[in-house]
Amino acid sequence: MNDGWYDLIGYAGAAVVFVALGVRSHVRKGWLSIGAAALLLVYGVLVGAWPVVVVTGVLLVTGIGRLRRELGPDTSFIAVPLEPDSPFLADYVGGNAGEIANSQPDYHPDPHDTFVRLISRDGLPAGILIGEPAGKELLIKLDYVTPAYRDSAQARWVFGSGRSVFTEAGFTRLVANAHTTVHRNYLELLGFHREGGSYVLDLA
Repeated sequence: MNDGWYDLIGYAGAAVVFVALGVRSHVRKGWLSIGAAALLLVYGVLVGAWPVVVVTGVLLVTGIGRLRRELGPDTSFIAVPLEPDSPFLADYVGGNAGEIANSQPDYHPDPHDTFVRLISRDGLPAGILIGEPAGKELLIKLDYVTPAYRDSAQARWVFGSGRSVFTEAGFTRLVANAHTTVHRNYLELLGFHREGGSYVLDLA
């Protein structure tokens, strides 16, 4: 391998660094940062730039550790009840209205949507879940996660080990409507199954 190929590896690593700077998702940023550090580490070894090897080696180990924490079991989630007329809720939904319209364009605030939970991740607001109770069923109207926390364990917690969020409120079945491919894929990934024109998850 000649010096030209070495430079290409270095430029590739630098390019991945720039891409990572523009990514908001912590998980995607983590994977990109690990990839960039690995490429720059290889480049440093090939050209004998040992200060580069040391720095990128530290960054690589640090990045792997952060990503493991991001995806690991030690992440703390809490579902905090909110009143439907909460000023925080109005501000949160309004501030993310553009992205909500892209992923769940059918959502519109409704006085029947009395089940509201703020999902807190390690003490920080990470998402919001809004639904309309119908007996033991909950029709999920909005399930939104902020960009920084997408691709993390939040959804798996809410609809998996943390489903007591729903069962303690008396619900045995969740119903959701999906009007975008992204939303449909998301629901199917979480175990919802198609039933008529809706997606359903049995909690019992």
